[in-house]
Amino acid sequence: MRTKIVAGNWKLNNNKEESKSLIKSLKKAIKNLPLENTRVIVAPTFVNLSSSVKAAKKSVIEVVAQNMHQAKNGAFTGEVSADMLKAIGVETVILGHSERRTYFNETDAALAEKVDAVLENGMETIFCFGELLEDRKSDNHFKVVESQLSNALFHLEAKDWGSIILAYEPVWAIGTGETASPEQAQEMHAFIRSIIEKKYTKEVADSVSILYGGSVKPANAEEIFSKPDVDGGLIGGAALKVEDFTGIINAI
Repeated sequence: MRTKIVAGNWKLNNNKEESKSLIKSLKKAIKNLPLENTRVIVAPTFVNLSSSVKAAKKSVIEVVAQNMHQAKNGAFTGEVSADMLKAIGVETVILGHSERRTYFNETDAALAEKVDAVLENGMETIFCFGELLEDRKSDNHFKVVESQLSNALFHLEAKDWGSIILAYEPVWAIGTGETASPEQAQEMHAFIRSIIEKKYTKEVADSVSILYGGSVKPANAEEIFSKPDVDGGLIGGAALKVEDFTGIINAI
């Protein structure tokens, strides 16, 4: 049985006290929820990771990073390495988010290097990918997704996939209020599993958790999560409100 995951990407939101307060409220809200085979994840900003890890102690909440540089050290002003993250108790990092690709020009080649650094350091990644609106309109979305996955991940060995969580995020549905229909999400997730099976094995494809990201809310989460190839969500805005995030967790 694949692990179910609800991950909240806080992006550029919440200062230190706000981050601690949100985690404290979330701990209380989910304390008595039946969360067998379900992971609850939050991704604060770099400066709030250490205090957030401490705030999440004695709870099921996992604190992860929003990004990471591929180098061990060196002249990379403003960047953070795997070793730095591990030193404060962070073992998982989000890579390839559409905002990183769009605003910071992250390429598939650079992301492949980052994935390698994650694996070399015994860490785990939530790897994001997805098509633009023009790709969807031109019926090119499957080709784009296959290209993003093959370029950044298909150099890996089968054993490496135990450290990979996938997050399909149609860019046109991120922060727009637009959401891929449950049928569209299922169609793409099934396609993703099929190309992994073709490259590796059915066992590898069936074991990988694939999350959906794109304007997930308590009102639509249950229907999206009910699809057989959707294993949870990467949540943006709704993760900043305890009631909304808890409602989404409940829907899993």
